[in-house]
Amino acid sequence: MEENVVLCGSSAYEKKYYLNPDFESLPDSIKDELKIMCVLFTEDIGGVLTLEYTEDGTLEFKVMCDDYDALYDEIGSALKIKQLQRDKRELLRSLELFYKVFVLGEELEEE
Repeated sequence: MEENVVLCGSSAYEKKYYLNPDFESLPDSIKDELKIMCVLFTEDIGGVLTLEYTEDGTLEFKVMCDDYDALYDEIGSALKIKQLQRDKRELLRSLELFYKVFVLGEELEEE
């Protein structure tokens, strides 16, 4: 089984944001939006958030935390992810389409 491809991530522990260099060609506005989204998530919820592409090109939110992190909000995490998936639906769909076409080489389907 192949590993997921990380698009970006943020850590409340290290106070760092990461964008996979393979996606440096994304427009600056999208990179900025991803950075803001990830950093605000980890500032509010804690832990580590990554956005990862699965083998079929689906973009998933992955959240991890240290075992003894009393500040991590597990319930808030699930709620925040649902909110981001709703509020950022178009951005997330566009990123999935980008990955499927330019990385996986799939044909663009007309609607």
